[in-house]
Amino acid sequence: MISGLIGLNRADDEGLVAQLTSQLRSLIAAGRLVRGRALPSSRRLASDLGVSRNTVTYAFEQLAAEGYLEASHGRRPVVTVDGAERIEAAGAVASRVRSAKPQLSPWASQLRQTDWPMSYQAPLKPLRPGHGDFREFPNEVWARCLRRSAVRAARRELGPVNRTRLREALAHYLATSRGVRATADQIMVLPSAQAALTLIAAALVRPGDDVWVEDPGYPGAAAAFRASGARVTGIKLDAQGMQPMPGMAVPKLVFMTPSHQHPTGRLMSLARRTAFLRSSRPGKTWIVEDDYDGEFHYDSRPVPALQGLDAHGRVFYVGTFSKAMTSDIRLGYLVVPLALVSTFEIAQRHIGLIASSHIQEALAEFIADGHFLAHLRRVRRLYHARRDHLVEGLERHLGEVLSVEVPSGGIQLVARLKRGRADQAAVKRLVDAGVETRALSSLALGKPCDHGLLLGFAAWRESEISAAVRTMASCF
Repeated sequence: MISGLIGLNRADDEGLVAQLTSQLRSLIAAGRLVRGRALPSSRRLASDLGVSRNTVTYAFEQLAAEGYLEASHGRRPVVTVDGAERIEAAGAVASRVRSAKPQLSPWASQLRQTDWPMSYQAPLKPLRPGHGDFREFPNEVWARCLRRSAVRAARRELGPVNRTRLREALAHYLATSRGVRATADQIMVLPSAQAALTLIAAALVRPGDDVWVEDPGYPGAAAAFRASGARVTGIKLDAQGMQPMPGMAVPKLVFMTPSHQHPTGRLMSLARRTAFLRSSRPGKTWIVEDDYDGEFHYDSRPVPALQGLDAHGRVFYVGTFSKAMTSDIRLGYLVVPLALVSTFEIAQRHIGLIASSHIQEALAEFIADGHFLAHLRRVRRLYHARRDHLVEGLERHLGEVLSVEVPSGGIQLVARLKRGRADQAAVKRLVDAGVETRALSSLALGKPCDHGLLLGFAAWRESEISAAVRTMASCF
């Protein structure tokens, strides 16, 4: 009678063995075949179903392996479980799996203790920091570059993961605009600036190595170096950014944002930069210079990059296109000291931090044809005006509450609380009202000394900035 409960479809892509196995398993689980029931021999069931004996034998062997049947040579297979028992046991296992607490690495266990990346990521609202205005980007021009890159892809030979045209264009741009001294071979194109920090940490930092970062500073840097087991120390700031620490042992690596300190916007002087270079030992101490928004300077000519002052190959230079172009381009770059180029190229491929060659070729054309610089010139004027508009609005409506630190460049600014330290409570209230900002205290590595708000201005038109400031005033 078992054969009457089974229907095999020879046209089914699943195959006869899989169909028979599944249907017998279902009959056992449903209680139609109870514990102790002997099934027909493989020869008899094959004859009844009109299939080969091997089909039945393979199905019996699979169910025996799963614990549904007991099969031995020369004997008919016997059902070994009760259907209800099998279902209950499976449910208990699933319940145990769901309730088991996963064991995380020390680094992963700390991730929820930081507000980086920002916990309220979508949708974009004024005055979220860290963004340029994607509405001002020349999308039609960029689309033409992408289309031409796609057409040429069919004729393009498989080349290096870091495309030569883009590296050469970047080497020329960085030399003329930021004073970076590097050949095209030293430039690596990566999915983001954060990927560059991950690559540096993986290649250079060993568990227990000392790493200095700015405090307050960019949380992504501390996260990347902690993931490699580093002992991360926050170095306090003064009016010039990160302070030298002559009494402390020299670390393995120093991370800094000297051209526009994140988040305060402070500019490190030439004398301070030189002091850090003198204190680092070639081949022993490395400096990572993150120039995350170095394209935007408003009140004076930009100070040349720290990397350009380095005569001993101690400085990594990190940059990104997400601020100057559009945040979803997902391209950053890393200038590597010459002695480490071959090591980093191998590490890049092993970790898989590879940017799309299609996007790289399109960006190389976008830069070579002058579109990138034309876009920068236009948005610099816009962002400069937006910075001044936000500063004026904050001073007029919130001057009694906030003290604004006006940056010489960048896309965001700090407004410190004049009274009290409840900046995280203020941020929550502002977010609920529709104004996104970040608490300055949340960017501290240790006990926060600064309390205030990090406010973005580049991504928002002046009417939107005015509306956001009025909302802030009503909340305060």
